[in-house]
Amino acid sequence: MKNNLIKLSSLVFSLLIITACSYDDVPPITIIVENGGGNQPGVEYVELIGNLSTQTLTKNNKYLLKGQVFVRENQVLTIEPGTLIFGDKGTKGTLIIDRGGKIIADGTANEPIVFTSALPVGSRDRGDWGGLVILGKAPVNQADPVIEGVTPTVVFGGTDTNDNSGILRYVRVEFAGIELTPNNETNSITLGGVGSGTIMDYCQVSWGGDDGFEWFGGSVNSKYLIAFGMWDDCFDVDYGFTGKVQFGMSIRYGSYADQSGSNIFETDNGPNDNLTTLLTTGVFSNITGIGPRLTNSQSINGNYQHALDLRRRTALTIANSVFVGMPRGLRMNQQSVYDNYNNGTGVLLNNVMVAPATTFSIGSGMTATASNVESLWNATNETITNTDFAAVYGQLGLNQNIFFGTNTSTGYTQNPTFTVTSGSLTTGASFSHPKLSDPFFTPTTYRGAFGSTDWTDSWAEFNPIMKAY
Repeated sequence: MKNNLIKLSSLVFSLLIITACSYDDVPPITIIVENGGGNQPGVEYVELIGNLSTQTLTKNNKYLLKGQVFVRENQVLTIEPGTLIFGDKGTKGTLIIDRGGKIIADGTANEPIVFTSALPVGSRDRGDWGGLVILGKAPVNQADPVIEGVTPTVVFGGTDTNDNSGILRYVRVEFAGIELTPNNETNSITLGGVGSGTIMDYCQVSWGGDDGFEWFGGSVNSKYLIAFGMWDDCFDVDYGFTGKVQFGMSIRYGSYADQSGSNIFETDNGPNDNLTTLLTTGVFSNITGIGPRLTNSQSINGNYQHALDLRRRTALTIANSVFVGMPRGLRMNQQSVYDNYNNGTGVLLNNVMVAPATTFSIGSGMTATASNVESLWNATNETITNTDFAAVYGQLGLNQNIFFGTNTSTGYTQNPTFTVTSGSLTTGASFSHPKLSDPFFTPTTYRGAFGSTDWTDSWAEFNPIMKAY
């Protein structure tokens, strides 16, 4: 009791100082909260509030993000391996790395860094907190873009392709995506103008209330990404993104989908179909997209849409990948999209897509037809329309335990078999195309995210709803 009274007195004194000073004069304050912080009775947290100065978060503490928390220019937030950071639901806790600020979250396979919900085991859900927003100075194709819902307004983008926002390695972000303002949900990880000097590998987003990963321009390169149980799109790419991604996986839950239409990939060049000097020409290779359907007859949320939804002048390259279990296949939404792929600005290469119904479709007002899209795809990719999914997955070499199927949100396979050691996916990849010649890419013979090695071992988590932290 005496200890609590001392802490309460210190807090009151700190608040009195705050009221007597201007916003700029107040240093960041961390407060120990006992018994009830973050809606978990008896849990003790260190609160993170406002603008953070350069500091290190250590694994012997549990941290709570309260409201919108910023790492401003010239400040560095370092996070030790094994550290837990919780997002407060009531204040919509969100961590924002501003332009010129850095996050050094360099976990390990045995000690990943986890950002998660502050709600108790069994009560966590999508949109329990804001998420992680990283903003840099790399090129984007819109003038002074902002992240909607963030207050005060933060602008991202610039002219430094090699800009460095820090390190994000062996990091999990769970139950993010709260609505900051009406109709403005945050993504689990939002990347705005993040440059190629940034390291982002081995990152998993789970049960997010909007997109999993969204790239608003920038040039950051990444390997080993997982989007698990997302509400909207798994990988959303726009605003002139020019980076590279290899080895990514998405796994969809049949009951969760957004009214706007949920896809594995959604990619645009910008908010409209206008021509820009900088196009979305990033390159993704070795992606495994697992849709919600284990069987063709399985009932799923009606808001599920496409494996690949290509829109608004995008020219994103997708290669050496496999997409299964979605109700629809490939859609090109504008004539500009078809033209970009038809003339080779964007490339779809060595992919496998399983889509028995609405395999190819187009947007309104286009000159190209769905048959043109089909011909363009089939010239360099493989389409499977067989409705016997068990036979198809066996042919490809995919284990059926990697699907949610009809399991509940806490019923995903405890030890999923992601490795592919037989079947047609073990061959067919190629890196001879100029789009794939960069030394960043690790050449494989297999298509999809996995060969004989499971790179999710140790650090990934596939039942975070019930995970005791």
